[in-house]
Amino acid sequence: MPTVSFGDSEIDCEEGAVLRDVLLDSGVSPHNGTADTLNCRGHGTCGTCAVEIRSEAADTADPPVSAVGTVERGRLSIPPHDSGSGLRLACQTRVYADIEVTKHPGFWGHRVGEE
Repeated sequence: MPTVSFGDSEIDCEEGAVLRDVLLDSGVSPHNGTADTLNCRGHGTCGTCAVEIRSEAADTADPPVSAVGTVERGRLSIPPHDSGSGLRLACQTRVYADIEVTKHPGFWGHRVGEE
């Protein structure tokens, strides 16, 4: 069973669970500010659930999270996002191993390095 680390929270989840659902079901949000209310509800179109994901399993044969899909790739290539930032949409990401999730500042969580 994978564990998602998010801030002070350690959340166990089923393998293959959608990261956005894991966070929301545990009472934490992948959104900043009013994006808690103003979001696409998991369809991958708004980009407000963008997060940074790190894992010690990142270099193994079995990836810790699902691959970036077409919808996610498209949304992360539209400003204010930058396709080179390495961010993922929590609503489009399935969890397969232990991960550490960081939410960055900004309405879309796109301000990487601005803590």
